[in-house]
Amino acid sequence: MSLGADLGLGQPMEHVLRECLIAMRLAERVGLDTKGRATVCYTALLTWVGCHVDAYEQAKWFGDDLAFKSDFPMVDGAGTGFVLRHLGAGRPLVDRARLGLALIGGGRREVEAIIDNHRRAAEDLAHQLGLDAEVRDSLGQAFERWDGRGTPGLARGPAISLASRLVSMADVVEVFHRLGGVEAAVAVARERRGTQFDPELVDLFVSVADEILVGPGGEATWNAVIAAEPELDVVLTGAELDAALAAVANFADVKSPYTLGHSCAVAVLAESAARTAGLVEADAVLVRRAAYVHDLGRLGVSNAIWDKPGSLSVGERERVRLHPYLTERMLAASALAPLGTVAIAHHERLDGSGYPRGITGDALPMVARILGAADAYRSKLEPRPHRARLTADQAAAYLRDEVRVGRLDGDAVEGVLQVAGHAVRRRRSWPAGLTAREVEVLRLAARGLAVAAIAAQLGISKKTAANHVEHIYVKIGVSNRARASLFAVKHGLIGDDDIDAESRQR
Repeated sequence: MSLGADLGLGQPMEHVLRECLIAMRLAERVGLDTKGRATVCYTALLTWVGCHVDAYEQAKWFGDDLAFKSDFPMVDGAGTGFVLRHLGAGRPLVDRARLGLALIGGGRREVEAIIDNHRRAAEDLAHQLGLDAEVRDSLGQAFERWDGRGTPGLARGPAISLASRLVSMADVVEVFHRLGGVEAAVAVARERRGTQFDPELVDLFVSVADEILVGPGGEATWNAVIAAEPELDVVLTGAELDAALAAVANFADVKSPYTLGHSCAVAVLAESAARTAGLVEADAVLVRRAAYVHDLGRLGVSNAIWDKPGSLSVGERERVRLHPYLTERMLAASALAPLGTVAIAHHERLDGSGYPRGITGDALPMVARILGAADAYRSKLEPRPHRARLTADQAAAYLRDEVRVGRLDGDAVEGVLQVAGHAVRRRRSWPAGLTAREVEVLRLAARGLAVAAIAAQLGISKKTAANHVEHIYVKIGVSNRARASLFAVKHGLIGDDDIDAESRQR
């Protein structure tokens, strides 16, 4: 989620991780105990996690919401001048004037509520994730200022939690250090001493800035944060992981009013379709969890694009096509990396017309085909700024048209439509209850391909291929390749006519 906050802030990924390291190093020098450092850690990682919840309003007032937020650390308080400079950015003068008049009216309250919305969203997520009261209290004060002019303006000076004061300074000095080195970081800390920042913390930071700001880059930053905090050793059960991922899914979806509830709905469809298609339990779980996180990368694209009522420019379309890649990169360094390898493919299509990689045919695993079909179906049921929502029948017709032209997988689409309550078109019935994917695996196994070779040819993991082979042998009542070959020949699964028929069907 901290990587999502980076994207939502218009900052380079790992800004928050580096901020977290700075805050924790200062916390150690202040003398905080293990519990106190854990509070600093979670406060740093989650302070900005709600920065996208009102991105729709931000884009309405300020154009590119990412550009607006990326400038926020550069000023000592986003006052009237800051707001007016960004009001209607990128729009014609007459539109900016209209927004100015609206701001004088009721719009001022909406703009002033932006930071408070971020604070409340972070507190709410911390509660959903089961974090303790100390973390929630620190997040509640994350946007207070030493001089009392912060949000919500209920605390000032030493009454602000120490974790909040540490994170507030670390957030800004990380940006200035990245842009101008140690000298710039020290300068901004001194400049805001006694206004935004705690004077004593500034003096401490200035005295040890060279040591505090040195640190690893790249994936090493992720590992450094984990190593620096001994309390980051909580292990989630399967149910707890699903609950956390569902919370993350809902958090990502609130970026736009057009996608509320989208990811969790896709997860339900995809998991049920996977089970209907006869996928093994591990794959059904995998596609459910990948669905929860498949749209995290949307945080890295401005709402000026997502919520645009007209057609997109070439550049805007390219930014949209980037969001699955951002999802995969956000997950790549963590234990959730396997989810990213599925999630990145939810806009890929069998004919290579999808994105971001233009994957074709058998290189697209069945779990990704199901996720893509579930995402496409659910998206059509939801309104978008450029179109009204489709009816369920219209959405089903769209998916079947995509099958007919070779973009979506027929089995995946019919599985999704079946669990969504549509009458399923009769598909070819394979012997012994085999699925179409299992027939593909059986044909390769019958020809003598080892599990690794089957996995490579079908674009699936070796473990998934092995599970398929095991289930196939159980279904057809054999225990070795030779007998499986006899079964395949006996039931006409090897001939060219059958292969061509299946290809046409799929």
